Amino acid sequence: MNKSELIEALADDIKVPIREAASITNTIIDAMSDALAREESIEIRGFGSFVVKEYESYTGRNPKTGEKIQVSPKKLPFFKVGKDLREQVNENRLKKNKK
Repeated sequence: MNKSELIEALADDIKVPIREAASITNTIIDAMSDALAREESIEIRGFGSFVVKEYESYTGRNPKTGEKIQVSPKKLPFFKVGKDLREQVNENRLKKNKK
């Protein structure tokens, strides 16, 4: 599912125009992005949580040349799946394997 499909699903589900559903979706995504930029964690019970993880610098390799390069320290968002979502995904996987 991509962003436009999410907007359409929201519009259909709560019976609002696409433009309004897009505004709601963008507001949620912007709020989540801003929170992560402030290094705050986000928890959506039953779905999962987003946290910012810090990675130290390390020596890597340029894939084209094989040359060693120093990779700078960085911070990246990380998603940890919630129990309910994990169980739902695994139930669907098991149903597909039984067919």
